[in-house]
Amino acid sequence: MLRSALAAPLLSAAPGKTTIAIRQDQFLINGKPTYAGRTFEGMKIEGLLLNTRMVQGIFDDENPETVSRWKYPDTGKWDAERNVKEFLAAMNEWKKHGVLSFTICLQGGSPEGYSKLQPWHNSAYRSDGSLKPAYMSRLERILDRADALGMIPVVGFFYFGQDQRLEGDKAIRNAVEQSMQWLLKKGFRNVLVELANECDNRSYDHDILRPNRIDELILLARGTKLNGRGLLVGASFNGGRVPAANVVGASDFILMHGNGVKDPKRIGEMVREVRKLPTYRPMPVVFNEDDHFDFEQPANNMRAALAEYASWGYFDPGKNDYSDGYQCPPVNWGLNTPRKKQFFEFAKKVTGV
Repeated sequence: MLRSALAAPLLSAAPGKTTIAIRQDQFLINGKPTYAGRTFEGMKIEGLLLNTRMVQGIFDDENPETVSRWKYPDTGKWDAERNVKEFLAAMNEWKKHGVLSFTICLQGGSPEGYSKLQPWHNSAYRSDGSLKPAYMSRLERILDRADALGMIPVVGFFYFGQDQRLEGDKAIRNAVEQSMQWLLKKGFRNVLVELANECDNRSYDHDILRPNRIDELILLARGTKLNGRGLLVGASFNGGRVPAANVVGASDFILMHGNGVKDPKRIGEMVREVRKLPTYRPMPVVFNEDDHFDFEQPANNMRAALAEYASWGYFDPGKNDYSDGYQCPPVNWGLNTPRKKQFFEFAKKVTGV
């Protein structure tokens, strides 16, 4: 059975060059399995989606009291336009190393890597759930570039540090519908949707974004179509956590995180556990956030995921100095550190590009 983001042609936008679809537990780009025929050290790679967490590609801060935290060292100012231009310039290098996907989010992620309090205001949504043109313009440029490169962005809608910017369930639902309609009207066929980042995080203000109810929003998103065409949708959970059965049942693919998982064996256990859930049916399993590395070691989280035929995503939080990581603005989107180079070189070996 083929679940696809491609169906009837849109009248409101030119068709995209790149399409993503799911067949059983495999991803297909333009009708062909990713990394076709590829194995690595006896592990099947065909059909997987190696990815990175790049959630701050459209980042901005509307709080005048915190925006100075993200200043570039050479100018002393934060610049959202510079950020997106440098993101766009780096994308081809990621693709050249076999990384086909990246996660980007309409509410970003913690720009300090890990934060208890998040006073900054980084959200593509107004309080009623309507979309802010400046954010969506930056996103469109990134998705257009990904489409041209044959890449598959995972577009996140909500983040637990910023969901309080929306006022109630009505606004949340409006945000879901408007985001889906925007993606569909723009003609993007190359995106996956992560409805909420770590929906089981206790910091979410809105109950509808938590596991007991988020399946309502997943079904709302999946049911939003234009000319019969929809998009593929899922939601992620905290590091080390297996998604709830209702979320698995409502989703097109499974999203998990490896943060906090120090023993690679646990990564394999998570994959096996989710596949035993009564609501599971053949579908891709994707880690799209893991802050563990050790790529030169025979046992690491990435290898453990691949061994269970699960896709894996590199999360390098870094710090706010333009010399490290991928989450803390100002971000250097290039391969400028030993750790970044190590991951991308290993990805190149795994995928055989």
